[in-house]
Amino acid sequence: MNEVWKKPPVSFEAYQAMVGKEIGVSSWHLIDQSRINVYADVIEDHQFIHVNPERAKKETAFGNTIAHGFLTMSLMSIMSYEVMPVIEGTAMGVNYGFDKLRFLSPVRAGSRVRGRFTLVEAKLRKPKELQSRTNVTVEIEGEEKPALVADWIGLIYFN
Repeated sequence: MNEVWKKPPVSFEAYQAMVGKEIGVSSWHLIDQSRINVYADVIEDHQFIHVNPERAKKETAFGNTIAHGFLTMSLMSIMSYEVMPVIEGTAMGVNYGFDKLRFLSPVRAGSRVRGRFTLVEAKLRKPKELQSRTNVTVEIEGEEKPALVADWIGLIYFN
């Protein structure tokens, strides 16, 4: 079960009061070669920079294989479950997309990443539909420059 459902829910007013504040930082998540290979199989992208450590070491400036950018991005879901609160009366939440997404640094196989979440906006679009905008920075352990930054939009539907 995702950790988000284990936390006590917050009121709608408490959630709105979090706008403009850093909500939290997730735990570290390992992106090892096995995870990269499974992801490559799922999306059918077997470019050598992702799946061939020997060739990537010899032929790239990375010195190792690197994760697909979209793999790193996809981990934002589990990171958000660890950090973002659930609002009382929530029936479900869905991705609505991104206003901005930039991949800033490659994530080398064997690295760990974590997400830093700041709630930027929370506004009702309809009586039972909230649009939230969260700024997310995915950091790479031991590196100054993040893997990615994103302005992530979600829709939260209420019972």
